[in-house]
Amino acid sequence: MFWGIIHRMILIELVKIFSMALVALTGIILVAGIISEAMKNGFGPTQILAIIPLLLPSLLPYTVPTTTLFATCIVYGRLSADNEILALKAAGAHIIHVIWPAILLGVVTAVVTMIFYLDIIPHTGYLLRSNVITDVEELLYMMLRQNGFIKHPRLSVEIHVNNVSGRKLEDAIFKRKSADGNGFDVIAYAKEAELRVDTAHKQILIDMRQCNIVQRDGGVGYVESKIWPVDLPADFIGTSIKGRAMDMTWTELSEYYDKLLREKLEYDQRIQLHVAKNNLNPDAGGEDDIMRSLHAERRFRTDMMHSIEAEWQMRPALALGCLCFALVGVPVGIWFSKSDYLSAFITCFLPIVIIYYPLMFCMYDMGRVGKIPPWLGIYNADLLMIVAGAILFRRLARN
Repeated sequence: MFWGIIHRMILIELVKIFSMALVALTGIILVAGIISEAMKNGFGPTQILAIIPLLLPSLLPYTVPTTTLFATCIVYGRLSADNEILALKAAGAHIIHVIWPAILLGVVTAVVTMIFYLDIIPHTGYLLRSNVITDVEELLYMMLRQNGFIKHPRLSVEIHVNNVSGRKLEDAIFKRKSADGNGFDVIAYAKEAELRVDTAHKQILIDMRQCNIVQRDGGVGYVESKIWPVDLPADFIGTSIKGRAMDMTWTELSEYYDKLLREKLEYDQRIQLHVAKNNLNPDAGGEDDIMRSLHAERRFRTDMMHSIEAEWQMRPALALGCLCFALVGVPVGIWFSKSDYLSAFITCFLPIVIIYYPLMFCMYDMGRVGKIPPWLGIYNADLLMIVAGAILFRRLARN
């Protein structure tokens, strides 16, 4: 019998415990962590109330799996403590038959989490960052740390960096857009640089050091130090953050990936043309700088494609964690079978905190930089949980 009165009873208890735990855990995170931190940063009550609806969806991938685990540990631990599991065994029912409500809860929560991850979570996260961040200089540095570049349709320059160390930009490339809108008329390569915002004159001041400058007309120069002023667009705040994969909806990920792939192929062709040109005329000046710029543009698009591929795998993997946590919570709850149900939850949750999430995020970071195929590494944490659940169920069935 795969569904009956006992299954409906278990499912109702699971939903009740899950709902109460989800509300309690979310409230604790909001009050104890995020809201207190927001108040320290000077946010008023109105701002905090505006942040909460945008913040709640982004908590679901972490609160829902945790509360799924908690609910299964509590409900099945209570069944075992009340000897109902023993009664089912005595009636000839296999222990595996009682897990269907937990599997149903895990599947439903995983599907709901994935649905939220398609559009709602990335969109609300983007709105949260674009509405809350008001410090232009901090915004610029945040974008460089997270994306490695700054692009804006109304900004007269593009900025690409290899690394950001504090306020210092390492191996930075600055490109000034030409007045006719056709490419760039100046490209500068700075060993080090720093950004400052002149709010009085509404300018970004780019302080470049050890800077090589290449102009469209073929001119090449070097300066030890140069400050490059750039006019700051009025609509810069709130419109330029959405360059990260985590801020994009599922449809936007596909569209942006296709765009990056086309541009990468174009840069491949341009690199091949310049290689052929250099072979024909090895004494031509300025070609090394052009090749370096082309390779930097190609590398940027390759890195972004890796980031999108990792995001494609990360979202289903986090959603699948709901089902994996349910599968582990059932046998552990039954084994503990005592009134101290929190012991069963902590026994499950500590390995998850120590192993599951660190492993998943480590594989995500490696996939995001192209060290491993994302599909090969990100699901390892879920696979580990499924194997652990299978082993626990097998031992439970034998006993």
